[in-house]
Amino acid sequence: MARDRDESSAKAGAAEPAVSGKPDAAMRGVTIAYIAESAGVSAPTVSKVLNGRPGVSDDTRARVEALINRHGYQQRAPIRSNTMELVFRDVADHWGMEIVLGVEQVARHNRVGLMVSAFDAESPLDDIVDRRPDAVLSVARLTSADREQLSARNIAFVVFDPVEALPDDVPFVGATNWRGARSAAQHLIDLGHRRIAMINGPDHVFCRIRRSGYADAMESAGLPVPPELLIATQLTREHGYAAARTLLALPREKRPTAIFTASDVQAVGVYQAAREAGLSIPDDLSVVGFDDLPVAEYLDPPLTTVRQPLAEMAAAATELALALGRGERPAQIGLEIATTFVGRASTAPPRP
Repeated sequence: MARDRDESSAKAGAAEPAVSGKPDAAMRGVTIAYIAESAGVSAPTVSKVLNGRPGVSDDTRARVEALINRHGYQQRAPIRSNTMELVFRDVADHWGMEIVLGVEQVARHNRVGLMVSAFDAESPLDDIVDRRPDAVLSVARLTSADREQLSARNIAFVVFDPVEALPDDVPFVGATNWRGARSAAQHLIDLGHRRIAMINGPDHVFCRIRRSGYADAMESAGLPVPPELLIATQLTREHGYAAARTLLALPREKRPTAIFTASDVQAVGVYQAAREAGLSIPDDLSVVGFDDLPVAEYLDPPLTTVRQPLAEMAAAATELALALGRGERPAQIGLEIATTFVGRASTAPPRP
């Protein structure tokens, strides 16, 4: 037995705790971290093998399973806190509140406590992990290290409306951004507009997809997109206002007759800039937004926009996170919920 133990220790690169009879693996100090070190993989990889999740090669899975069987390791069911955590980088404007309302409704229906928290340099992920929620719904960007940290502690997570491309095994809920943006641009083209500007957001994946949908509609119609009609900025009213002022200051023959914004909040800034320039919406300038926040309906004139079903997306993401937190294996862990074009009074054919 001593020789076997020495050989095993040599292979693992660490001394294995003494064994007497058939003690429980936990009593011998065998943990996920120990198995990961022995197999030469990360702790989240071991967690994936234990939970039957994809994203692990056959050779690695076989090596990890062999170590699990050798040590008799059994994953203990996590102690459920009956809480979930909704994590934001920034809870701003109506956009964030729509998400909070959708999550809160599902959490209350499932009798699960909800905590809303910020995730930034001053409030790192460590604090969230220490609270041990059953699941995390992140509206903030989760790095690969963040995801590994959550997986290592068996905390289920779902990414809401990702701002970057994610590996296939990362659960997420988003919207059909490409189709929504294309429908917005196509609406303006059908009205007869030819100089259609786009005020986009930062270099996030959903902003790139919205730009792609807009560009596809323009290209299909044989319409050029001059660089001066594309502005990338932040998704705020102030930045929408500044971008619109730049566009409306172009010479008359280059000035857009319509502006598509990547968010309704930016569109509010466009309204302000148009008024200051002495332009009437929609007679002189058509405007289309994206999101269909409550403010869109109350603008003057009401804003034509693309409805991103934030509350439905939040509800679906919450159901997915809670199911993963219960150890269930949903058939689909990546969901895209359809957008809808909403026509109102902020668009009209361009002046002759």
